Formats: sequence, C-alpha cells, structure tokens
Amino acid sequence: MDNNKLLDLAVDLGYELSMAGAETFRVEDSINRILRTYGMEPEVYAIPNCIHASVTLPDGESLSEMRRVGFHGNDLEAVEALSAVSRRICAEKPDEDTGRQWLNDACNSRRQYHWMIQLLGYFTASFAFGIFFGGNLIDALCGGIGGLAVGLCVMFMDKYQANNFFKTLLAAIPLALIPYALGALGICQRPDMATIGAVMVLVPGLLFTYAMRDIIYGDTNSGVNRIVQVLLTAVALACGTAVAWNLASQLWGEPISAAAINHSFWIECLVGAIGCIGFSILFNVHGKGIALGMLGGAICWAAYCVTEGMGGSEATATFIASFIVAIYSEVMARVRKCPAIGYLVLGLIPLIPGSSLYYTMNYAVRGNMNMFSIQGMKTIQLAGLMAAGILLVSTAMRMHAVWKQQRKKV
Repeated sequence: MDNNKLLDLAVDLGYELSMAGAETFRVEDSINRILRTYGMEPEVYAIPNCIHASVTLPDGESLSEMRRVGFHGNDLEAVEALSAVSRRICAEKPDEDTGRQWLNDACNSRRQYHWMIQLLGYFTASFAFGIFFGGNLIDALCGGIGGLAVGLCVMFMDKYQANNFFKTLLAAIPLALIPYALGALGICQRPDMATIGAVMVLVPGLLFTYAMRDIIYGDTNSGVNRIVQVLLTAVALACGTAVAWNLASQLWGEPISAAAINHSFWIECLVGAIGCIGFSILFNVHGKGIALGMLGGAICWAAYCVTEGMGGSEATATFIASFIVAIYSEVMARVRKCPAIGYLVLGLIPLIPGSSLYYTMNYAVRGNMNMFSIQGMKTIQLAGLMAAGILLVSTAMRMHAVWKQQRKKV
C-alpha cells in the first residue's frame, strides 16, 4: 500500500463531504475510520473551511496533508453517496487505486436538478411558508414570486462566483421589495408574511443550529467559524431588506401589513410538509428522501403543536420537537443505512426561526434597539434549544455505539 495515496484518498473524501455540507464530526470520523482501517494512527482536525490530517506509521514516519475548503452549500444526496463509499472502504479494505475509483464514481454520478426545477424549489418553499407564518393564498403567491427572484439572483451570482455576503445582500432586495410593491398595489395584504416566507430560503437557521451544536459538543473552532458565517449572512439579509424597506417607503409610503392569520393545525402541518418539498429540491434530495423529509417536517410540527397544546412554552415545544425529529432521523438512518443528516435537516425546517430573524432585522432597520435585543435573544435561544435537542439524541446514539464496540471486545 502507498501510504501517501491512502492519506490523499481519505482527505479527498473528507473534502468532498465538507463541500457537500456534511457535519464537522462526520468529516473527521470518515477520515479517521478509513486511515485506521489500514493500520494508521491518524489525527484529524476539521473546520468548515479547512481540513488537516496527519498519521503516524508503524515505523515512526509521519505524514500530513491539509486541504482548503471553499464556500459550499448543502448537497444531501452527495453526503449519502460519499458516506456509503467511506463505509465500503472500511468494510472491504481495497487497494488505494480501487478506493480512488469508488470515490470518483460517487462524485461523477451525482444527480443535480435542472435550473428550472431549482426555481420551482425556491417558489414552493417561499409559497408554503408564506401560509405557514400566517399569510393567505395571495400573500403566499406574492412570497413565492419573491422566492423566484431570490433563486434567479442566487443562480446568476453563483455563475460568476460572487461571495456569499454580496449574493445574499443582492437577493434580499427583490425578496422584500416585491411583496412591499404588491402590498402597495393592494394585492398583498400581509407583505411581512410574504417576505418571511421568501426569507426562509436564505435564512441561516440551520447553519446557526449547526454552530450551536458544534459549540455545545466541544468543536468550538468549528462553531465559532459557523457563527461568523451566520452573522455575515444575517447582516447581508438585514442590509438587503433595509434597502427594500427604504425604497418602498420612499416610493409608496411605509409598508403596512395586516395581522397574521391563525391557521389550523392541519393546514400548518400540510404547508410545512409542502415547504419541505421545496427545500428537498434546494438541498438536492431525490426519490424516497423527499417523502421521508416531508414526513419528518410534519412530525416535527405536530410534536411542537401538541407540546404547546399541553401547556408547554415555545422554548419547551422547540426542544421537544427537535428531540423527536432527531430520534426520527436516527431511526430512518438505520433503516435505510445512510446518514441521519438528510432527515434531520428537512425535518427541522418548520422550526427554523425565520420569522424571529426577520423581525430581529426589521427592528434593527427601524432603530428599535430594545425590541431588536429582545427578538435577537429569542432567536439565539430557539436555535440553542434546537441544537440541544439534537445533541442529546446524537450523544446517546454515539454512547450506544461505543458500548456495542466494547461488548464485542469482551
């Protein structure tokens, strides 16, 4: 075996996982498992934009490799395929060239949705969450149009490799301006709800949750790195929506939004599941994964509503719903023998504090710093509770796996 090639293979697989949006622990664990399979003693350190791995060989020689990870999104099908390659390498222990071929095959066989289908994903997610957060059908359609504008901006900026801050800022302007304009024309009664629906496709809620999860789990550097990305994205959203709000105020007067509608439990579950279809497309999920993601979203919101109906607070409901979705994702992962992240990400979509983040930015734009601080702390609290619910389940599952390994050694 060529140890340099094996190290290169393991790090390349970790790099591809990171580029697909895999969690920090999955990147590190996959590299560790592969190298240990071949008798090496690895030390792996990963953060969202860098991977470093070093190994000590039986003869005492040391090898190391570092890889820079650029900006990336979420490709959950790629995470599943690459994780399968990692497990296969560990199970079959092929030579380095065969392992490299498996990795190349997994990378080259990735499916991607056509750009028109991706635009449909932006529209569907924005439309569904426009209703979910209290809009009517017309408000949701206005939000869907805003979501289409976001999709077009993102695709155009991606084509020219624009940085994420500028891309988010530019996309946030039509995102809010379109509902405000339609509100001024009397078409959209609740431009705030339409805007929140469209904001969901840009809001860094899951990134924030991952950051809190990394920090709680002990991956502090990774968590802080993600927090910085969250803050930059939130600032870009705030600036973009501020530009839209000021333009709307000068052109048509200050935007006015009617009170949100209190939809029934069944409607909220239905549109939450439909919203998960849109995010399934945006996260590149195919086949049965879409239906299972919808089911996870419905279970998540049902758990939230039931907890609130039993007298639980918003914080308690968020924690319980996150806990239940985490269990669901772990069960599905074992049934389908694939990573839990796909089911977890989609199942948590209804809990993403999109409306809370929107109002936090809105208060900042209007100079109401008291409400800005209150709403901002609420957003942080909800994201932290989501992370805690997820972490409790994942920690229990890891402890169970270690216990099983120890029993085998006895």
